[in-house]
Amino acid sequence: MDKLLIRGGNRLSGTIPISGAKNAALTLIPCALLTDEPLTLRNLPRLADIDGFQHLMTQFGVSHTIQGQRPEDFGRVVTLEATRLTSTVAPYDLVRKMRASILVLGPMLARMGEATVSLPGGCAIGNRPIDLHLKVLEAFGAQIELAQGYVKAMAPDGGLPGGDFDFPVVSVGATENALMAAVLANGTSRLINAAREPEIVDLCNLLVAMGAEIEGIGQSELTIHGVKRLHGATYRVMPDRIEAGSYACAAAITGGEVLLEGAKAEDMGSTLHALRNIGVESEEVKGGIRVAANGRLRAHNLTTAPYPGLATDMQAQLMSLLCKAEGTSVLTETIFENRFMHVPELSRMGADIETTGRTAIVRGTETLNGAEVMATDLRASMSLIIAALAAKGETTVRRIYHLDRGYERLEEKLQLVGADIERVGDE
Repeated sequence: MDKLLIRGGNRLSGTIPISGAKNAALTLIPCALLTDEPLTLRNLPRLADIDGFQHLMTQFGVSHTIQGQRPEDFGRVVTLEATRLTSTVAPYDLVRKMRASILVLGPMLARMGEATVSLPGGCAIGNRPIDLHLKVLEAFGAQIELAQGYVKAMAPDGGLPGGDFDFPVVSVGATENALMAAVLANGTSRLINAAREPEIVDLCNLLVAMGAEIEGIGQSELTIHGVKRLHGATYRVMPDRIEAGSYACAAAITGGEVLLEGAKAEDMGSTLHALRNIGVESEEVKGGIRVAANGRLRAHNLTTAPYPGLATDMQAQLMSLLCKAEGTSVLTETIFENRFMHVPELSRMGADIETTGRTAIVRGTETLNGAEVMATDLRASMSLIIAALAAKGETTVRRIYHLDRGYERLEEKLQLVGADIERVGDE
């Protein structure tokens, strides 16, 4: 199993290309199930989760053609064709490692009238039930059964009639599944208290490009007028705002300055606001966002929240940054109940962090030290990388397969801006 060796102390400087967004791509890929025409996605990141999802699509009879195979390329162009679906079952072996697999439920139900999907897996960052996915599909007219670890959904003869659903809490995944189910429904559907994340907007924009009729894009109330069929399209995946924010933290903790090439400030408002309060400069420039840190970082209190609040996917990375800030910071995690698993590993590097329930108190220190640490989930992995870049000595990060799920060729990008980092195999 591979590990990363990082020798800290180098100031990061230069340009980091930002890849297509993992969280958007995993929502756009199942849109291919909604049409018998080709769907071409540009700027698709090379990630383990993307490969896993494409493998799942193959299970349904979806073919894919890949361009951009050169080793030096970031991202790919992939054409998916679901001319004839041969299965409506997403089996446990393909679903268990990736929670996003549940996103085939809505489009498969909409097009084929039925879908059987194993209950999903993914990062162990807390309880992430799919009850809202099922309730909104029931509101659209589906019959749902749970048996032996599988969800079986059936539409009435003639297809889903559509309907209204008011989310009791904001759910990104359930909003995405609902959108993909509603676009082919027989009537008009309305989603109230829908998620507003940029990835939701990206999904809506692709569906509209395929012929869907959606009102209220970017707002908390969406109205979807069902259409008879969707057609193919060519679409570019949005830049990854979490990847961009992660590299901004990496540059800042080293007192560096980088251009996040391709990043969009309009998608990163809460992250950039937090960075500015911590003492990190950011400026939208032609081609991306420039971030720079000079002098000691400042403590700052942060609370995660649904968009446009601070993304839970940025909490761990910002915590690492605050480990080097002057003063005491309080971080409150409101989305997931078990997302401080990186704290013991940061403590091994000399961080002073105390956790109580969903709150972490971070007392900044001038020095972090290299150590052997173990990644526990995707974003926790990145928090360890960030801390290691500023630590004295060498840090070994193990179980980096988590990183390969969400960061395209991470060590190569960090090497571009001066980091002393290498991937090696275990002896």
